[in-house]
Amino acid sequence: MALRLMGKKRGMMQYFDDKGDVIVCTVIEAEPNVVTQVKTKETDGYNAIQLGFEKIVVKDPRTIAKRSSKAVRGHYSKAGIEPRRYATESRLDEVSGYTLGQELTVAEFAEIAYLDASAISKGKGYQGVMKLHNFAGGPASHGSSGFHRKAGSTGQRSTPGRCLPGGPRASHMGYDNITVQNVRVVAVRPEDNVILVEGQVPGPRGGLVYLSPAVKKTKSKKK
Repeated sequence: MALRLMGKKRGMMQYFDDKGDVIVCTVIEAEPNVVTQVKTKETDGYNAIQLGFEKIVVKDPRTIAKRSSKAVRGHYSKAGIEPRRYATESRLDEVSGYTLGQELTVAEFAEIAYLDASAISKGKGYQGVMKLHNFAGGPASHGSSGFHRKAGSTGQRSTPGRCLPGGPRASHMGYDNITVQNVRVVAVRPEDNVILVEGQVPGPRGGLVYLSPAVKKTKSKKK
């Protein structure tokens, strides 16, 4: 049960620490996540808070209806909050300290040493077995009859007489929900709504990223 914030991946950069060592970091910009609903055991059967992220900005306020459904607009208006583009829920042991409209920033992770980052990876379309499953491919010498990048035989003889399901085949690659665990927090800048984490985070630039305290590593920085 941990807090889960949303942000946008802005790219990667080099960061020099106090020792002068260079650290390759991913820059995640997370504007304040606003509390849109507080759930309790008495009303919903469990404790949780619902967060909204990325305010829907339009030039003409009358066009806001084209960018959000009537149900979404009603949900946010009930909480007295402008519609947000994304929403997520964090199950917590205690929610008494949260109120509707409260804003949560990256400062929530100021004392956290490691995070788990979840995002949808880059989609690479339909790919063959060599790229998707790292097959070696067929011989490329003379007389191979166009077998260079083929999967080869996947069936049997009369028993069972069919191709067994679940084997490596050419199929869709990427666009999966990936979680990278134990990414180290390098710097937190609440004034810029930015958090720097060491290494890579799934997804393209501008992709949505979910951040939460790491499950498998120490959750607080050593002082």
